[in-house]
Amino acid sequence: MPDIVLQGLFASLPFVVVVLLALAAVLAAGLGLVWPRLLVYPYLCAFFWITSTSYGSLAVFVTPGFYSRGSGLLLFPLVLWIMLGAWCCARVAAAFRRGPAPACTLIPWFWGWAALLAAHTGAAVLAGVPFKDALAPSGFSNIVWMGPLIALMLLAFRGRAEAVELAGFVMLAGLARALFGLGRWAAFGGDPNNVYANMNAIRIRLTFFDINDSLLCMMACAIAAVVLFGPGRARPGLEGPRPASSTPAVTQHPLWRALAWLTLLATSACIVLSYRRSAWIGFMLGCAVVLLRFPPRRRVQLALAALPLAGGALGYAALRRLGQARGDGGLASLLYDMQSRRFGPESERVLELKLVLADILARPFTGIGAWGRYTGYQQISWQANPDGGLFLHSGILHVALKSGLPGMVLLGGTVWAFVLAARRALRTLPPELLGLGTAGVAGVAFMIPDVLIGTPFPQVRTTQMLAVALALPYVALAASAVPALPRRSAHLRLRPDVAPA
Repeated sequence: MPDIVLQGLFASLPFVVVVLLALAAVLAAGLGLVWPRLLVYPYLCAFFWITSTSYGSLAVFVTPGFYSRGSGLLLFPLVLWIMLGAWCCARVAAAFRRGPAPACTLIPWFWGWAALLAAHTGAAVLAGVPFKDALAPSGFSNIVWMGPLIALMLLAFRGRAEAVELAGFVMLAGLARALFGLGRWAAFGGDPNNVYANMNAIRIRLTFFDINDSLLCMMACAIAAVVLFGPGRARPGLEGPRPASSTPAVTQHPLWRALAWLTLLATSACIVLSYRRSAWIGFMLGCAVVLLRFPPRRRVQLALAALPLAGGALGYAALRRLGQARGDGGLASLLYDMQSRRFGPESERVLELKLVLADILARPFTGIGAWGRYTGYQQISWQANPDGGLFLHSGILHVALKSGLPGMVLLGGTVWAFVLAARRALRTLPPELLGLGTAGVAGVAFMIPDVLIGTPFPQVRTTQMLAVALALPYVALAASAVPALPRRSAHLRLRPDVAPA
């Protein structure tokens, strides 16, 4: 009798799981129709906390990644379909609200990316290429999926209070991730995906090898810096009070300021101890964006105070890593893996770029197709795998190789649209939303080195994290356009905001 019960239990288990998943989906849809942002927060938590790479790990068996599950039968990862379902719920919820949907100058460009992907898919079918290869992440389909996430965030966070809440969430998520990375670095040997120690014999420990963890730290660091030193930090009494609003003045609370200080220090240390050159350069670019948002006098004060500390920390980290790497010393050591030997074969990084450029010049207008592999990839050691030739170490050249001139036009238009919106956001946002907008612009600036010399577009996590950074200034702009309601400060026990300096 017990055996029959166990057999029945195990036989019914798949059906029970399916029923529970269906109930969870119905519950999530119901919550999403009422509070769309409740679907966004778990999605962001997954991308903030789950790493996307096992490169550099010494593990013998590697389980399939979270960001690739479902990409066989569903053509795209399951997590992206979940995000699309959340967008549908948010769109239905927005239909019951009065007023137009928040404007975003990026959306038309992402429709252009979708049209280009459809054209490549049609060409692939005519050429006898499998359908899934044309839509694979190794092409540019991940760029198309950035659009729905940006639209979802704009629909989910429409009020000022919701935008301020999102800024606090990003800051606390970055703080938690940084503390986890620093604790693992100090007590447990750091990130196990340590390509420098495991493959290059460079004796260092890392906080995070995945660039996306450092991107999260950069956005949290930007929000913390604006909270501590932004225009809303003027002394009371020197300027007139700001008009009352419905947004709580959480930036003035002592506990919140203490968390901001901890975030500023922990995230900065986490980026420095990642020992990634692209993260170091991106950190300096992101800090430059943050500094430019402060008044001139405060900007000079912060630069004089922070530059020696940041420069010393980066210099010490660079000596520890680059001092053990092959190179001639000085700034040339930053490019040690791109320098060719005086005798023998040239650097594989340089050879990769030469091979790719040859294919780009051979097909400048159409590219080699979203499914194509560049000629001669077998000569590169890290391309000796089933994905060989499908990716390269330059996001811009990746787009030019796969999609040709149309892709470069779309990429340039997307960048230009964001630059114009970011410029307007950083000049016009009120103090309580300035941190959110600055975090997005600083995050995009942080990713510039990785887009230039990394592999961002074939990675689901990287493109979705980049979409989050792109969306933040637009969310802040849309929230600033919502009229602020009078706030009853007697119930908040928080000091009132003051006018910007």
